[in-house]
Amino acid sequence: MAVPNRLGCYSDPLCQYSHRVRLVLAEKDVVADLIDVAEGEYPEYLAEVNPYGTVPTLVDRDLSLYDSMIILEYLDERYPHPPLLPAYPVARANTRMLAYRVQKDWCSLADLILDKKAKEAARTKARKELRESLIGVAPVFASMPYFMSEELTLVDCCLLPLLWRLPELGIDLPRAAQPLLDYMSRNFVRPAFQASLSEAERLMRT
Repeated sequence: MAVPNRLGCYSDPLCQYSHRVRLVLAEKDVVADLIDVAEGEYPEYLAEVNPYGTVPTLVDRDLSLYDSMIILEYLDERYPHPPLLPAYPVARANTRMLAYRVQKDWCSLADLILDKKAKEAARTKARKELRESLIGVAPVFASMPYFMSEELTLVDCCLLPLLWRLPELGIDLPRAAQPLLDYMSRNFVRPAFQASLSEAERLMRT
């Protein structure tokens, strides 16, 4: 498939980072050409717009972006309604730091768990660490409808795709994590979240 003339997104239907981008597109009701790219099967045309040949890759006419957070922030600026970053610099910086911590503390562990080339002992350790960390932070979700915010932000758009994958990661959360479970239940039924799911992702929770 050639590079689209309008907004296009090269996306792996199983990738949490591609899911982030699809979720932001859905939240903003932005129409884009979604081009499925399976892991390890990166076509030649992707290299024409991304020297690393990775997904997600967003193409907007002559602009190509291929880091998920850069893509998310670009979409928030390009399509400002509804805003997914706060208006004020300090609040925006805090939101960016939260997104960084979600990536550093949780998403990186999920990547290790899903890495079939990693040693089983390392994957088991990462699974235990991720589960315990999520249980530990669960009370934070009791005070606000979103992650440390009254409004949906890019932090939620990074976190929710990860949480959707907990069954695939082999992680179940106990009743002690009820505020986090409630957060998941509320947000997984949002129309935009449902619209962001690929068919392969839907099968993760059937």
